[in-house]
Amino acid sequence: MVPESQIPIASQQSAGRFARPVALFYGALFGLLGSHLPFFPVWLRAVGIDAAWIGIITAVPAVTRFTVLPFVTGLAEQRHAVRGALMLATFATAAGFAAVGSQHHALPVFLIYVATCCLWTPTVPLTDAYALRGIVRYGLNYGRLRLWGSAAFVAGALACGLLVDVIAAVHLIWVITGLAALGAALSLALQPLDNPRTAAPTVHGGAALLRQTRFLAIIVSAALIQGSHAAYYTFASITWQLQGFGGLTIAALWALGVLAEIVVFALSPRFTMRPATLVVIGALAAVTRWIVTAQEPPVALLAVVQLAHGLTFGLTQVGTMGLLVRHVPVHVMVRGQGYLAAVAGIVSSSASIISGAIYAHYGQGVYYVMALMAVLGGTLMWLARHRLADDHQPHKSASGG
Repeated sequence: MVPESQIPIASQQSAGRFARPVALFYGALFGLLGSHLPFFPVWLRAVGIDAAWIGIITAVPAVTRFTVLPFVTGLAEQRHAVRGALMLATFATAAGFAAVGSQHHALPVFLIYVATCCLWTPTVPLTDAYALRGIVRYGLNYGRLRLWGSAAFVAGALACGLLVDVIAAVHLIWVITGLAALGAALSLALQPLDNPRTAAPTVHGGAALLRQTRFLAIIVSAALIQGSHAAYYTFASITWQLQGFGGLTIAALWALGVLAEIVVFALSPRFTMRPATLVVIGALAAVTRWIVTAQEPPVALLAVVQLAHGLTFGLTQVGTMGLLVRHVPVHVMVRGQGYLAAVAGIVSSSASIISGAIYAHYGQGVYYVMALMAVLGGTLMWLARHRLADDHQPHKSASGG
């Protein structure tokens, strides 16, 4: 990639016009996640839904990632309408969360949430694909765009943490809905990219990716490491609440992890290690993190452990995106992101459902299973590291986006 300092002034101006709306949109997407991940389970519990149903409902986004999401991303790519798909998806998401908030019984919440997630879950892979196309075109850095999402995640978590001590937990869904509406509004500012139909024809379609062992190693390894966060995402806030932590303390613990993630994204342009090595480091950090978390550490140690999120999630994400840029052509990047999200959905949905059953009987012992998942992901990436070591960049074979 061309360093940003070497891009001509006109191109820098175009890059800025592209980058600013993307950074704001990442902020909206992850501000929504920052309120949803820690406090949607709390809202479910507040309206009287039991732990078994909570495990099932929170698995829905992951299930839609390997069922509906690949269809949505594939259709957006075929129609060359990634930007339009993002607009449609974000407006539908806001309407869906509003409908979820009108229900207080497990079955209707589940059914409406399923419909909502069918268009909500594709937004992140679609945004990553849209951003990576711009990154390739303008020589930008993924970490510098993505860190605004992480910063907004912290803001969303802290806002809900403050509110949960002020308002009844049954009203948290309306904070989530409001943030979803903000994302819908900001999607209108995303800049069009060149139509890829003007690019040189290529012989390899998206389906060919699934026949490449290197690509499969990337997405399966990433899915296992990121999927090892399933128990954390589903039950951390509930466990901390049961241990007597206040809403602000819970939000601060989430925020510590994401602050570490922001630091990793901000420093990512300086990383000199190969992307595969970054993923392996992320896996090793995850193994350590989940084993310590399983011991039910005191809040002071838990705060330190939370900082490992910068490695377990952030470094894994940076490494994965670096590998995709090197090994997936731009003209099938949306499909590649869809396959990654689909595999991650299979892994994380299974982990979420299983973690619900394990948590009900063994509590924090569920994190030992998460540690095993991280071991498997790190091992796979370690074994594939030599095949992924070459720095050829197939995106040069096609332009546009």
